[in-house]
Amino acid sequence: MDFTPTEAQTDLSGLARTILTDATGNDRLREIDEGTDRFDAGLWAELAAADVLSAALPDHAGGGGFGVLEQCSVLVECGRSVAPVPYLTSIAAAADTIARFGTAEQCAKWARPAAAGDLVLTAALTEPGDPDPAQPACRARQADGGWVLDGTKCAVPAAGIADLVLVPATADDGRARVFLVAPQQFQLHRQQVVDGDSEGWLELSGVRVGSDHVLDDDGALPHLVRRALLGHCALQLGIVERALELTAEYAGQREQFGRPIGTFQAVGQRLADGFIDVEAVRLTLWQAAWRLAEGLDCDADIATAKFWAAEAGHRVAHTAVHVHGGVGIDLDHPLHRYFVAAKRTEFALGGATAQLTRLSGYLDRDPA
Repeated sequence: MDFTPTEAQTDLSGLARTILTDATGNDRLREIDEGTDRFDAGLWAELAAADVLSAALPDHAGGGGFGVLEQCSVLVECGRSVAPVPYLTSIAAAADTIARFGTAEQCAKWARPAAAGDLVLTAALTEPGDPDPAQPACRARQADGGWVLDGTKCAVPAAGIADLVLVPATADDGRARVFLVAPQQFQLHRQQVVDGDSEGWLELSGVRVGSDHVLDDDGALPHLVRRALLGHCALQLGIVERALELTAEYAGQREQFGRPIGTFQAVGQRLADGFIDVEAVRLTLWQAAWRLAEGLDCDADIATAKFWAAEAGHRVAHTAVHVHGGVGIDLDHPLHRYFVAAKRTEFALGGATAQLTRLSGYLDRDPA
């Protein structure tokens, strides 16, 4: 196992950091926070123009031919800047899945425009009751040469701005397929989440989908779920890494009783624990990403990485706020964004307990 970043990872993450850092100052983010969907269309276009969106997609999708390692590197930078862009759901999850499992026509219609920043895609992986996203309760039945979908999806990221939603559903034959559904075909209710963004509650009642709007490959849904889970881990690494850096800087500057609070034993211990937690997120993320990139069995590794992203993310976020004191929840200070971003990512597609449950299932299946 080699954790050394590839040259493409280094170059792409450096380019992404430059663009994101320049565009996500506190004043700009405050302006974006006041909107409904926390989406910076100008920044999205800038990332597209610099080929950041397309670089880690396959060649036939208009991409640079790189893969999951490079996608994770971009997502780490998105987390570090709490960037208001849907790179995770539109590129790393949805566009990548269409590019790898869709037809040439589907790729040309949706994956290529997404890579160019002309379309925003998303994936509806969460359902009420939080079942396993790989086993959707949403139903699909064949009718008139196409499909009819019934069910409910919730907490769909970027639903309010998406041009296409990937909707997993289980057919009567027991197979789960991924359907490509336009927003005009379902009823959308906005759900406001902890960071002020809006997600979507989708009511699918008798939604008709043509036979050319389905990814009819058994590998499509597992791929989509793995990319989404791993993407959240990468995003969380960037979030907690930067949150801890801000906290260490503050602890070195804020004085109490004539000396920096970072010299107090209790504060130093919290920061040291935070450092260990961030490294745990980093290690488990890159282990899972490397195994996925190599085509190895990685479901248990991804569940492990998501457990640490949730559990360590929770601890680091609270440490950051506690050490900052009142400043940590001041909306004029940037730290509050890292706290709410970490909390949102902690529970996305299942928190720590859900990941342990999934991990136990993988271990029961293969105890060796």
